[in-house]
Amino acid sequence: MTSATAVREESPADAGVPRYHVPGWESRFGVVAGITGRQGRGGTEFDLSLLSDRPAAEIIERWRTLRDALPQISGVVQGHQVHGIEVRWHDDVEGWLRLDGVDGHATSTTGLLLTVTVADCIPVYLVDPTRRACALLHAGWRGAASGILTRGMELLAARAASDPADVVMHCGIGICGACFEVGSEVLEAFGLRGDFPQPWAVDVRDRLTVEARRLGIGEISVSQWCTVHDHERFFSHRASDGAPGRMVAYLGLLDAP
Repeated sequence: MTSATAVREESPADAGVPRYHVPGWESRFGVVAGITGRQGRGGTEFDLSLLSDRPAAEIIERWRTLRDALPQISGVVQGHQVHGIEVRWHDDVEGWLRLDGVDGHATSTTGLLLTVTVADCIPVYLVDPTRRACALLHAGWRGAASGILTRGMELLAARAASDPADVVMHCGIGICGACFEVGSEVLEAFGLRGDFPQPWAVDVRDRLTVEARRLGIGEISVSQWCTVHDHERFFSHRASDGAPGRMVAYLGLLDAP
């Protein structure tokens, strides 16, 4: 049976790298799960966007700093995201693998760090502690409405024989429903009616939890942080009028707890 949705507040993980971890997941499930923050040492922005106007060497060095701050990581995968529903399975990866047109990643390989870049979109963390598999999805409104969560669950079932009842899901730090004012095309994409007073708003995390319950996911939680309300902590595309700064959400299997 699918449990009620819990609210979890990601908390700062360490002072060396600005990052927030999903509380309890490392001890319960043997994973490293979290997201980077906006402010680095000395007040500099810890921007990890590969489309940044900052020197490429500076951005790559920040990625290395993040990798080195996490335990047992030997490889990193990342995609050029297109707000689609393409989710890839990864086996052994050494170094850094970057793929075009991919918005989600899944693996059962220990030490492989799955990553997505976000700045309002929702990072969706999926872990199957029974089968020792996990997936990380980039869910903007287009991907969420098109079924990226279903696609990720289908991949876990196909490659790891995951049962949805065994899967734990967390909808991470992103824009909240109160801040995400949208047009009628977004409502229509989610099958919602628009015959109520404007401005219209959609809570993407709420839409994802509705789908998660339909899929039978066993444990569901959502972040209480909002990238717009908490813009001093996190990058927000909307709050910054389209500035390119990005955070990295990450998920990786460690040695079994």
